[in-house]
Amino acid sequence: MKQKYFIGIDVGGTKIAIAAISPSGIILSRTKASTPPQSKPNAILALIIKLIENVLDEGQLSCEQLNGIGIGVPGIVNKQNHILATPNINLANFPLCNKISKKFHTNVVAGNDVNLGLLGEQWLGAGRKAKNIIGLFPGTGVGGAIMINGKILLGAQGAAAELGHTIICLDGPKCSCGNRGCLEALTGRWAIERDIRLSLKQGRKSIITKLTNAKSTPIKSKFLKAALKAKDPLITEIMTKTGHTLGQACITMRHIFNPELIILGGGVIEACGGFLLPLINKTFHADPFFVKIDKCKIVTSKLGDDATIFGAVALVKSSKSL
Repeated sequence: MKQKYFIGIDVGGTKIAIAAISPSGIILSRTKASTPPQSKPNAILALIIKLIENVLDEGQLSCEQLNGIGIGVPGIVNKQNHILATPNINLANFPLCNKISKKFHTNVVAGNDVNLGLLGEQWLGAGRKAKNIIGLFPGTGVGGAIMINGKILLGAQGAAAELGHTIICLDGPKCSCGNRGCLEALTGRWAIERDIRLSLKQGRKSIITKLTNAKSTPIKSKFLKAALKAKDPLITEIMTKTGHTLGQACITMRHIFNPELIILGGGVIEACGGFLLPLINKTFHADPFFVKIDKCKIVTSKLGDDATIFGAVALVKSSKSL
């Protein structure tokens, strides 16, 4: 009898990644493609179906052995698998799970991509054996996820754990959500770029201008990493502040949720974690309140871009056991 398997899907604003995965977490086959820009939901659905079929063909897998499909979506998904909001991709209120389920005759479940990223880390990554975990993922923005007693915290509509929009600086810079002083508006890559460009406009010098080679080129995390390696004074100053701010955010999360583990991931951490992590830890462990209470650790993600795919499979596995 052929091995049974699951399919994990990570639907992102720029790419869609899909993998067939064994019950123990072994990737049997995988593929990815660019997300169609500004496409209608049916075009996105058609691409997902095509990619699933490609994964099945590549892995020489049959639908009879398919145990279920999990989907990570960049938005709010409630407990009934309804996609309520997707700011960067056109899938809100679209019955994605139902349509894929009818096509492949299997159970299909969906969840927020960051929540599933934490679920993946808890299954096969940095969070193994932990039951109370905070996931903080500074990338372009700042994603967040919370696990309490082994369960992802969803809230009433599935919109819980928007940690990037926690207000930690009253009257701080305006955030993409409309509020001021959010963690994302202080430590997201777009916020770091904002501060760099303001400093350059004010006359500060930096190697970042040579690295990006154009004023219109986004200051990506890889450029920040290169500038830190060159010990550029401006980038070092801004990223030092970023590290301390993330450390303060971790203190806040610790006081609210008392986690045993905080997992940091996302593009900024992947590129600049070697510089940021010591600063985050220094700030975090300076908090006097928990000195004699617990030993919460801060670690970095182990699964990287695969975290959401593995978490999507973990979600299917847990739904089948209910």
